[in-house]
Amino acid sequence: MPRGRPLSLQTVELKVRMCCPGCERVVKDSIQKLRGVDSIEVEVEMEKVTVVGYVDRKKVLKAVRRSGKRAEFWPYPNPPLYFTSSNNYFKDTATEYKESYNYWRHGYNATDKHVVFPPRIVEMTSASANENCVGWAARDPSGVLSLYEFSRRAVGSDDVLLDIAFCGICFADVVWTRNKLGHSKYPLVPGHEIAGTVREVGADVKNFKVGDHVGVGTYVNSCRECEYCSDGLEIHCEKGAIYTFDGIDVDGTVTKGGYSSYIVVNERYCFRIPENYPLASAAPLLCAGITVYTPMIRHNMNQPGKSLGVVGLGGLGHLAVKFGKAFGLNVTVFSTSISKREEALKILGADKFVISSDEQQMTALSKSFDFIINTASGDIPFDPYLSLLKTAGILVLVGFPSEVKFIPGNLVLGMKSIVGSVTGGTKQTQEMLDFCAAHKIYPEIEIVPIQYANEALERLIKKDVKYRFVIDVGNSLK
Repeated sequence: MPRGRPLSLQTVELKVRMCCPGCERVVKDSIQKLRGVDSIEVEVEMEKVTVVGYVDRKKVLKAVRRSGKRAEFWPYPNPPLYFTSSNNYFKDTATEYKESYNYWRHGYNATDKHVVFPPRIVEMTSASANENCVGWAARDPSGVLSLYEFSRRAVGSDDVLLDIAFCGICFADVVWTRNKLGHSKYPLVPGHEIAGTVREVGADVKNFKVGDHVGVGTYVNSCRECEYCSDGLEIHCEKGAIYTFDGIDVDGTVTKGGYSSYIVVNERYCFRIPENYPLASAAPLLCAGITVYTPMIRHNMNQPGKSLGVVGLGGLGHLAVKFGKAFGLNVTVFSTSISKREEALKILGADKFVISSDEQQMTALSKSFDFIINTASGDIPFDPYLSLLKTAGILVLVGFPSEVKFIPGNLVLGMKSIVGSVTGGTKQTQEMLDFCAAHKIYPEIEIVPIQYANEALERLIKKDVKYRFVIDVGNSLK
């Protein structure tokens, strides 16, 4: 018997999601390359692959995963990219390649087209396979949340299942549940600031084990092939990062977020929460925290002795203050509300507090700042803040005002920059969590039960929160 084969005949059964007969062909072709294979049976509709022979289970798994890569999935001169449901035949023209590839990558549906995606292992031996997930969902643009039961995918070989303990409430939850952008898909389960405990891991998971504290942020998938994914900047994936909720995953399913009992995520998009760091505090870091941390690191706002201005003192702004102080910066808070003065100085540790509507206070600080980070989403004048920057100073925008207006001379004559930023990649998110644990940086939070979620969203709209709501999912969602 050749060296390396198992000593006995093996039967390996896998559950593999396949979209069409083309998947059957590439799965068979890939497995057939293994030594010792006696027979292969592929049942597309049953999502079942059975291999008999002197084969190792891990090698069969690798072969199936290899068949799902683009180079293996379309190894033909004119790729059979989709078939029409009416007559079940492959369209085989190169001119239709681009359109069909988009159906596969983004999971788009059309009345006469089958959603195309590569073969994908969707179930190993998983205790979660038949378990209902319980969550709170919006059913329409009213945004009102109520109890909702749905199914998660079973744990795949590279997946982590975590029981959700806490989920932060972000303004994105308001935007999507109320269909502010016009493309929300109902029922919609929001939440992308997720912290919990690992209950189950797939066979090939290397970085996590049962019992670990893990977080999930604003996205749960990406192409994993492009320049940005390779650099750990998955949120900027060329083919589009797949959001944690209301996104279309590569298999065509709609993602559902953290207002729920558990979630299944590929390990690449999970983050280890240090054991000494509270899960409730970790949740807001996975959106609010990384949104300000990323541009601060990218633009070298971690140089002790430099000066930082923080515009807006909400969920993002208060964390920018905390990071700034941890970096050794001289931090000034700009706000229109005098009521925030004492909290900014005495609780958050800012060095100065300025009423931004007071022209005299603003003028006195002309050319004083190396950096300003604007966390306010409202429309504010930019010229007053540009005048506060030193030569080559940087103004970072992380909010989404409806328009940005400024006098070009105020930018050009001082070599100043206005830059944008949105959340961060996987490497930097893990770095931030470790930094917060090491420097004892904790968001200011108000913990609420999930039954309070609707009221919390209303209060968030009214800016009536200090500084981030966090849902106690584990103890209130039963």
